[in-house]
Amino acid sequence: MSFRFRGCLGICLLLLFFSNRLAANIKLPALLSDNMVLQQNTGITLWGWADPGEAVEVTGSWNSRTVKATADATGNWQVKLNTPKAGGPYTIFFKGNNVIQLNNVLAGEVWICSGQSNMHFPVAPIDNSGWATGVVNYKEEIAKANYPQIRMFTVAREVADEPEQDVVGDWQVASSATVGDFSAVAYFFAREIYEKTGLPIGLINTSWGGTPAEGWTQKEVLESDADLIPILERYAVDVEKYPEAIEVYREELAQWKKESEKAKDRGEKPAAAPREPMGPKHHKSPYKLYNAMIAPLLPYTIKGAIWYQGESNADRAYQYRKLFPAMIANWRQGWENDFPFYFVQIAPHRSQRPEIREAQLLTMQAVPNTGMAVITDAGDSLDIHPQNKQVVGKRLALWALAKDYGQKNIVYSGPVYKSMQVAKDKIKLSFDHVAGGLVAKGGELTEFTIAGADQQFVPAQAKIEGDKVVVWSDQVKNPVAVRFAWERIPEPNLFNKAGLPATPFRTDTWPAETYGKN
Repeated sequence: MSFRFRGCLGICLLLLFFSNRLAANIKLPALLSDNMVLQQNTGITLWGWADPGEAVEVTGSWNSRTVKATADATGNWQVKLNTPKAGGPYTIFFKGNNVIQLNNVLAGEVWICSGQSNMHFPVAPIDNSGWATGVVNYKEEIAKANYPQIRMFTVAREVADEPEQDVVGDWQVASSATVGDFSAVAYFFAREIYEKTGLPIGLINTSWGGTPAEGWTQKEVLESDADLIPILERYAVDVEKYPEAIEVYREELAQWKKESEKAKDRGEKPAAAPREPMGPKHHKSPYKLYNAMIAPLLPYTIKGAIWYQGESNADRAYQYRKLFPAMIANWRQGWENDFPFYFVQIAPHRSQRPEIREAQLLTMQAVPNTGMAVITDAGDSLDIHPQNKQVVGKRLALWALAKDYGQKNIVYSGPVYKSMQVAKDKIKLSFDHVAGGLVAKGGELTEFTIAGADQQFVPAQAKIEGDKVVVWSDQVKNPVAVRFAWERIPEPNLFNKAGLPATPFRTDTWPAETYGKN
């Protein structure tokens, strides 16, 4: 055997040795990493990848018990591990042909935080974003952020044609150095719960601005409902037209850039940029956010979810009545848990039809273990991204504190319409969640309208009588229906004594603007 041949053989054997060692290393998903929060006091799933047949051992420092698994034919493995009551920090060891050690792990409460830009909206401003302007008093909020028991994992924004196995991201501990990038709603939600309970809180922020609910819903769910199938049909047409549409868009974009520079030179505000056409990688595509940003999270044990979305479905609000509950059911099926799901009713804004708030109200009333934070008093008619995210997070937390953390005597909802009674030329309304009584803030009640059988609504007078509201108008002698805060930018002043606003509602079921729009 020549020296040259022996040398080549030696190099090949060495490469084979190292490639086998690399292939044999166990790998963990991004969620399983330093600083993570595990759902406390329950059986959780830990998982990863290895060589087929490779033995894997997992040990948590809280009890030093080892659980074992063997990677299957495709290299997947998972174990069930019992977590302790809230506490830490702990260490977890994963041993295969290599050893992985995860440090600073807490046992606490894990919440998924999802939706579109109002959930993404960070505590600090994003320079030149045009929308992420920071929360009210953001400098003060950042300066006082010292909550090592609150951690956030922010999922990198991706789309995928098929369900993915992993995401990109890491766990960050809440401090003045990190919290500026945290989802503001999620952070203030967690802070309120932590301050009231002392429990560590883990937040998984998987959100993307401008996205519709169908993007966060599994394809099979959309295919299974006749009212949702048009979403897929419309998308298929858009994708077919995409090659031609993207060329037109590029030409328009190039021209827009030239015109924008000229406008700036003249000291004028540039025109709006052309919209990118829908295509196979567009972030508004149906089901692809579910594949990339929800499916990989499903093995991770959670307590519940908070959601802030609906703006991108406002023009199809009737369809949202079907879509939103279907998405919630889809997530619960994926996590194999009917976990609490709390969401934010869309704030007043000129682009938001009242029907989208109604669709959200109907979802809360129809789907068990859900709750809705009403923020009609915390919007901005000129900005769809209101800065007061503190009140949003706190009102979501009220639901969790009352329903999930055993906090007594907490009022978690404002008044919700229950029933009506016609009394001659007046209508008397009854409410749930009056919390000791109804209140008209700042004077007489506003935002009530009333109609007869002709369905023509006119402004109405209204007054509180005990736990009820009486509504009337001299223009309507035989009233049959009342609406409250039924407009894009309502400014209602009906609250309960706990200071929580009443949700907008209507007593009729007459077809509205988005009826039949799928």
